[in-house]
Amino acid sequence: MRKQIALAVLAAVLAAGTILAQTPQQDPFIWLEADSPRAMSWVRQQNAATLPVLEKVPEYAPIHRQLLKIFGSKARIPYPRIRDRYVYNFWQDTTHVRGLWRRTTLASYRTAHPAWTTVIDVDALAKKEGKDWVWKGATCLAPEDRLCMVALSAGGKDAVVWREFDTRRKAFVPGGFKLPEAKSDVSWKDANTLWVGTNFGKGSLTTSGYPRIVKEWKRGTPLGAAHTVLEGSVKDVSDSVYSEHTPEGRYDIATKSHTFFSGESFLILGGRLVKLQIPDDAQLDGFFKDQMLFSLRSKWTVGGHTYPQGALLAIDLDSFLAGNRQFKTLFTPTEKTSLDSVSWTRNHLLLTVLDNVHSRLYSMSLEKGEWSRREIPLPGIGTAQVITTSDLDDTFFSTYTDFLTPTTLYLSVDGAAPEKIKSSPAFFNATGMRVAQYEATSKDGTKIPYFVVMPKGFEANGKNPTVLYGYGGFEVSLLPHYSAVVGTAWLARGGVYVLANIRGGGEFGPRWHRAALKKNRHKAFEDFIAVAEDLIARKITSPRHLGIMGGSNGGLLVGASFTMRPGLFRAVVCQVPLLDMRRYTKIGAGASWIAEYGNPDNPGDWAYMKTWSPYQNVRKGVHYPRVFFYTSTADDRVGPAHARKMAAKMEAMGDPVYFYENTEGGHSAGANLKQSAHMWALSYAYLWKMLR
Repeated sequence: MRKQIALAVLAAVLAAGTILAQTPQQDPFIWLEADSPRAMSWVRQQNAATLPVLEKVPEYAPIHRQLLKIFGSKARIPYPRIRDRYVYNFWQDTTHVRGLWRRTTLASYRTAHPAWTTVIDVDALAKKEGKDWVWKGATCLAPEDRLCMVALSAGGKDAVVWREFDTRRKAFVPGGFKLPEAKSDVSWKDANTLWVGTNFGKGSLTTSGYPRIVKEWKRGTPLGAAHTVLEGSVKDVSDSVYSEHTPEGRYDIATKSHTFFSGESFLILGGRLVKLQIPDDAQLDGFFKDQMLFSLRSKWTVGGHTYPQGALLAIDLDSFLAGNRQFKTLFTPTEKTSLDSVSWTRNHLLLTVLDNVHSRLYSMSLEKGEWSRREIPLPGIGTAQVITTSDLDDTFFSTYTDFLTPTTLYLSVDGAAPEKIKSSPAFFNATGMRVAQYEATSKDGTKIPYFVVMPKGFEANGKNPTVLYGYGGFEVSLLPHYSAVVGTAWLARGGVYVLANIRGGGEFGPRWHRAALKKNRHKAFEDFIAVAEDLIARKITSPRHLGIMGGSNGGLLVGASFTMRPGLFRAVVCQVPLLDMRRYTKIGAGASWIAEYGNPDNPGDWAYMKTWSPYQNVRKGVHYPRVFFYTSTADDRVGPAHARKMAAKMEAMGDPVYFYENTEGGHSAGANLKQSAHMWALSYAYLWKMLR
């Protein structure tokens, strides 16, 4: 049956004149998708042409010096992670460009100069082993957090090597668990058992390149002898198993992610997979005091009650497994509010909520089956984030920031009001600067909020160098935040910075995201263009002085925007972008994003995708802004092919571009602080060259 369906689809496609696979004749730059000697020679030539130009821009050198000082400053907040009774931190500076994983006590951390103990020196490890290691984090066995699986990436790729580490001995465990480089998923079941999803060989990965088979691996046994506990479909995005260790007990959870935003969740009970009967597009947020918590991406009618889209629900797990479907609603969204995050301490649930794109923070308690809620005051209308908690007691760390206020770190102990304990330096002088929130009207009449950060002496005369930043995808919210990079490289030099809260993001919950999915993707681009037009109408700037910036999905955003409206922008910073949507599912992890964009191999999907795919819509004879493409050879998520091909195609059409490809860095485009400083200095030097 499947074969018959496939043949029928192929016949329909060919009848419509659509060819599923592109050949070199149809795409003369397809050879740039491989890291072949020919392709890498092209990259070196492009780099050699771009770097001397941008590095000679007068602003480059001072910006670069400032950013190196900022990124290497010892006055930065050492962001904490609570593990057992210690505070851990990953730290990079000019001496330790790859970084130190270190720890101290809570009492010491509260002081101005904590006494740190190095756990892993990544620079020393890289030198010893002759590897360009990039730290990718650690997953540790709670509650002791002694045994950890440490992830190390060669050059910053998503694919990592996993190695077992003992934090008490501060050494890798001889003969311990170890996995070779792959896009693996690892979780501790107990001290002698791991859940492992990895590349087990042919057929073990999804078409997106992630594990579809998960095994239970016992200490002292070969990986090949591990017992399979979950096997998904190759069409899934990924499949995984993990354990959530709580004071009440351990929960073993299996997930089959059929798409980026939907799938099935199971509890492993007595060796059996017991499906959790919640909507496939709901997000399982975790378990707190025997309560199962999950949030809804769609409204749900069950047990005689309808729960709204975006709600957070809770129920006693045993009661739920017994058939109860009467849920407690812990959060209900409104037109302007949405749930941002959920976390918890030993006795309190912590919710961050967005209210017209600024944060509110709440603490919730469960007593005798009833929930109570109190708001935790914040110092202003900005962004709050709970960054780490302890489930051994009621300790948690949170931050507050806005565009002009350096990030401040707060500590709450035993349920007390958060106490300010550390703050980032004021890396730029914000005196005289101000922030405004406006709304633009998109093509379909939807009001799109955006923030404008204005420098000292700002006048609405249409002559201000302005950079408009956006993302608009994957339910990601862009929130007010203090950026030393933006402040020193742009605002302090007289530039205007704009942050657009377009559809596709999560600023107003799932509905805001879904409004720009698949066939409605064009609405994200229309929103962004509407903000640009509103900036011009308010005389904040003009097309001559307006630049746009975005990375990854944001790279697609700016790519689509300048091909749709080339005369609206003077400059485009397009970082680690998606651009060729005809072939994106065949590059990097692109197949995992079909739920976001659509499937170009489906004629119905390609019918709308081809109207905005930047690579297919760039045209000879159109005057485009001189774009700056920035990418990384080691990006195994989006891949450098998109930027390479777009740059080559535009140059072949007579449209000059700037192109730079870092050989390291992965999808972040910078493997260490020095590379990141270089990337941002190039980006802002380009903007000053184009817009001043």
